[in-house]
Amino acid sequence: EISPLAKPHRSKPGLTERFELFATGRELANSFSELTDPVDQRSRFEAQAAKKAAGDEEACGVDEEFLMALEQGMPPTAGLGIGIDRLVMLLTNSPSIRDVIAFP
Repeated sequence: EISPLAKPHRSKPGLTERFELFATGRELANSFSELTDPVDQRSRFEAQAAKKAAGDEEACGVDEEFLMALEQGMPPTAGLGIGIDRLVMLLTNSPSIRDVIAFP
């Protein structure tokens, strides 16, 4: 549910292929294998769109252009997100993300 673009785990139903990068006890990045099945992705987008229509501000809608790319044969991909705030935590040896961001 929190990873609508992540591929389902190959051997553990109900889980997705995700990992997090940790260095010196701090999370630096989230990463995952991206879902490339257009049928599965459409159903996930539609579930997210229903949540958005019900008032969930964090839910996304259906991305038709992305689905078209999947239907054309998008190759396997992965996503990786390294936040500048988390990198600054590492460089400044800050114990909390609240120590390095400008707003609480």
